[in-house]
Amino acid sequence: MDNAFLGPVAWLRHDRRAAFAAAWLLLLVAVALTAPLIAPYDPAEQDLGNILAGPSAEHWLGTDDLGRDYLSRLLFGGRVSLLASIIATGVGLLIGVPVGLISGFVGGVLDNILMRIVDTLLSFPAIVLAISVIAILGPGLTNAMIAVGIIFAPSFARLVRGQVLAVKGRLYVDAARTFGSAPHLTILRHVVPNSIQPVIVQTAFLMAVALLAEAALSFLGLGVQPPTPSWGEMLQGAARFISRAPLQVYPAGLAIAVTVLAFNLLGDSMRDALDPVAHSERRLLSRRRLRPE
Repeated sequence: MDNAFLGPVAWLRHDRRAAFAAAWLLLLVAVALTAPLIAPYDPAEQDLGNILAGPSAEHWLGTDDLGRDYLSRLLFGGRVSLLASIIATGVGLLIGVPVGLISGFVGGVLDNILMRIVDTLLSFPAIVLAISVIAILGPGLTNAMIAVGIIFAPSFARLVRGQVLAVKGRLYVDAARTFGSAPHLTILRHVVPNSIQPVIVQTAFLMAVALLAEAALSFLGLGVQPPTPSWGEMLQGAARFISRAPLQVYPAGLAIAVTVLAFNLLGDSMRDALDPVAHSERRLLSRRRLRPE
């Protein structure tokens, strides 16, 4: 039985990639929600007499250059980084999906105008466009993630437009039009449900990209502003004192790497689950390769 026809629990049991990704992301969400309860210290509390200390019984991951507990900042930083991914991807969805739906369904001159705007945005290097938006809105987590969301919007728009163009010529859409269904009802009842699967997969992949973008912008000082912790901001501080406390680059770096890997594995697994034909072909090809001569 293919993953597309399994329940969520059976799907996770069947696909180890999805199980690992889901377990890590659920753990991250749990830590983000309970950070004030499980963090041993206030992440902004300074101990200037104990700066850049190594791991100890009091500070399991040591302290940073201002004597703040590194473990506490790592836990609160996960909350900020996860929130940043949600904001950026949400902005991209809110802008890109309606543009793609309207462009693909209406077509004509409006389609040409919207797609030329999308092509213009895609022509800019992503980091340059993000820095330009932040220069207008000002630094900060929300503004940085709005900038990243604007970068994501063209990808969602083009993906949705392609799906709508493939769906709107189907017989059930023509039948809805024939029976007098209003355009917006036709889109909501027939076009969106049959175009949404690739968007779900793309969302998982772009959550990973958003987390990396937030880390990069915070590393450059354009994202989260001190004393609020985020994994990118923590890497910036650790990089400045890497000769004195080389171990401090690893916790935040590993947290970013594992979370990005989890989002990508979940996206790969959902792509297989939502496309059972392609999954069956890949599985058959794998069996042929493993079959002894």
